[in-house]
Amino acid sequence: MAASALGSAWGPLGLGVPGLCRRRPPRGLWARARRLPGPAGSGRSVAAASGLGASGTDGYCMELLRKRDYEGYLCSLLLPAESRSSAFALRAFNVELAQVKDSVSEKTIGLMRMQFWRKTVDDIYCDNPPHQPVAIELWKAVKRHNLTKRWLMKIIDEREKNLDDKAYRNIQELESYAENTQSSLLYLTLEVLSIKDLHADHAASHIGKAQGIVTCLRATPYHGSRRRVFLPMDICMLHGVSQEDFLREKQDKNVRDVVYDIASQAHLHLKHARSFHKSVPVKAFPAFLQTVALEDYLKKIQQVDFDIFHPSLQQKNTLLPLSLYIRSWRKRY
Repeated sequence: MAASALGSAWGPLGLGVPGLCRRRPPRGLWARARRLPGPAGSGRSVAAASGLGASGTDGYCMELLRKRDYEGYLCSLLLPAESRSSAFALRAFNVELAQVKDSVSEKTIGLMRMQFWRKTVDDIYCDNPPHQPVAIELWKAVKRHNLTKRWLMKIIDEREKNLDDKAYRNIQELESYAENTQSSLLYLTLEVLSIKDLHADHAASHIGKAQGIVTCLRATPYHGSRRRVFLPMDICMLHGVSQEDFLREKQDKNVRDVVYDIASQAHLHLKHARSFHKSVPVKAFPAFLQTVALEDYLKKIQQVDFDIFHPSLQQKNTLLPLSLYIRSWRKRY
């Protein structure tokens, strides 16, 4: 089975929270973790949980993230206070674009929405944002941190190209999509933190690619329910697996081998990102906390022998807030 080769292929990279039993975090940390807000539907208000005002445009962005990108929401809460609202704006912008594909019935409508955001970014850099909550908060972030317009446009352009319901031809095409979306978002987050460092950029590139690959894997059951498969075709062909095999939720060895190969690529990018650990400024580490959630998924899929349809993979990790706090406290990514 695919997992039998895991030890030699994936190496010693620790998944989960390394060294948890060796050092005990301060008591106050555990209390803070217990107060971290739950996902949408928990009944707790964002304002009460985070100590920030949840009214107006900033509250809109926070609530959008809490409902649509809970992991990104948690990571943003752990950024320095002066950077938090800008990070919320960037991630809310990304969510708005990501939602377009699944919320329109015709590609033409999707293209119109992308054009709206392209014009919005142009207007933001002319100090004339439209009266839309995410646009207003993004304008504030651009003014506050002098964000690079090119990264915002790359996200829009790549999301627009992705409106076509086509599988990625190869793993490189998936990585290119991830670089232009997830990595671009991380480059902007580094700018919010006032980080200009080549090593941090390299780490961000690899983490963004890992994020894109893991997101593609996690979304496979959902896409399958809508008769869509986006996994790289070259890896599927290598193992003699068709899109129909994923639509029928087959669990034979060849299907698991496809998942193993794709997950291994995400694992490899995380390993490369960590190779820069000693060279990346400590101030940049909060931007990379999403590696905790990526590790969690890769650990889970390993435990179920790369059965991408296993129910446990769709369950939220209730310990994620605590894991994020511990990683943040230890200044690791």
